[in-house]
Amino acid sequence: MTAARQDAWTPDDDLMLAEVTLRHIREGSTQLCAFEEVGERLSRTAAACGFRWNSAVRKQYEDAIQLAKSQRQERKKAKRKLKTAVYMTEAGEESMYATPDVEAPVSMRGEMPEELSFDVVIRFLRGQKDVFRQMKRLERDMEVSRREAEELRAENESLKEEIALLKSDYQVVNEDYKALIQIMDRARKMAFLGSNEEEVDIKPRFKMDANGNLERVDYR
Repeated sequence: MTAARQDAWTPDDDLMLAEVTLRHIREGSTQLCAFEEVGERLSRTAAACGFRWNSAVRKQYEDAIQLAKSQRQERKKAKRKLKTAVYMTEAGEESMYATPDVEAPVSMRGEMPEELSFDVVIRFLRGQKDVFRQMKRLERDMEVSRREAEELRAENESLKEEIALLKSDYQVVNEDYKALIQIMDRARKMAFLGSNEEEVDIKPRFKMDANGNLERVDYR
C-alpha cells in the first residue's frame, strides 16, 4: 500500500481554503490575500494554496463563487447609493444655510434628500436581507460538505482496519497452505520410498480428528 504524503491536503484543509477564498471574494479582496491567509493557518505557501484552489477545489464551488461575486457587486452598489444620498442631503443643507433670503427649490430642500436617503437605506436593508438568506443557505451547504468529509474520513479508517484484518487472515491461510503442501510432499515421498525412509524432522501442522477432519496444530 502506498504511504500517504505528509503534506497531503485533507478535506478540512480544502474546506478552510474554500471558506476563506469565498469570504475574500465577497468582501472585494483578492484571491492572493486569501491564499496568504490560508497559507499562514496551514503552514503552506500562498503558491501552494493557489495551486490547490485552481486544480481541485474551485470546480466544487462554482455556484458559491458566483454568489460571492454577486454579493460583492451588491455591496458596492449599496455603498455608492448611500454615499450619493449623504452627499445630496449635505448639499441641500448647505444650500439652505447659504441663501437664507431665497426660498430653495423643492429639489434642493432638506426634506427631499432626507426622504431619498431613507428610501435608499430601506432598499439597502432589503438587499442585505436577501444576502443574509443566501449566506445562510451557503452555510448550510458548507455544513453538509463538512459532515460528508467526516463520514468519508470515518469510512476510510474502517476500510483501513478491514484491510489489516484481511492481511492477517491471508498470512494465516498462507502458512496453513504451506504446511499442507509439506504434509502432502512428505506422504508422497513415504509412498515411493517406503516406510524405512529416514524420517524428516518436520512437525505436523495438522492432525485428523475422530470424524476425519483436519485440525491445525499450534506449537506455540
